[in-house]
Amino acid sequence: MRVVLVRHGETEWSASGRHTSRTDLPLTPAGRERAIALGSELRGHEWETVLASPRRRAWETCELAGLGHAMAIDEDLREWEYGEYEGLTTQEIRDRRPGWSLWRDGCPGGETPEQVAARADHLIDTLCRSDGDCVLFGHGHMLRVLAARWVGQPAGFGARLALSTGTVSTLGFERETQVIQTWNR
Repeated sequence: MRVVLVRHGETEWSASGRHTSRTDLPLTPAGRERAIALGSELRGHEWETVLASPRRRAWETCELAGLGHAMAIDEDLREWEYGEYEGLTTQEIRDRRPGWSLWRDGCPGGETPEQVAARADHLIDTLCRSDGDCVLFGHGHMLRVLAARWVGQPAGFGARLALSTGTVSTLGFERETQVIQTWNR
């Protein structure tokens, strides 16, 4: 069993570095093109499970990649809740709160790293009951936390896993050990 992670295509806010959780933005034309291109890599495989975040940018990427017919929405895949920092860039946040780190501090009115890790752990438990390959369409920070938790690391380890829009990464096993097989391709 392997788990393929797909970060949604580009949106206006992802292109400008704005933290986007609950704001439901569509893909840009470049994001739509990339989502369509993902289809050549993902279609034709027999997926046991196809899950997408409830946010438009994730399920739209899934649909454009040609897997919308098999998609189920999973709330655990939604992006980190940024609370008061929704729509701000990291620099704008640090102008208000010097030294801030999402991975350590979380967001006022939003989620802590531990809360996001708990969602990731729940999702991993669900995925590990699957008999076949799974593909997940989600978001940058949440997928990074998911990968960190997959390999037994705290949520903050996700800070070391850069993840671009419209990319594919693979989690799997080396014998019985959960590993990151490919990242950010």
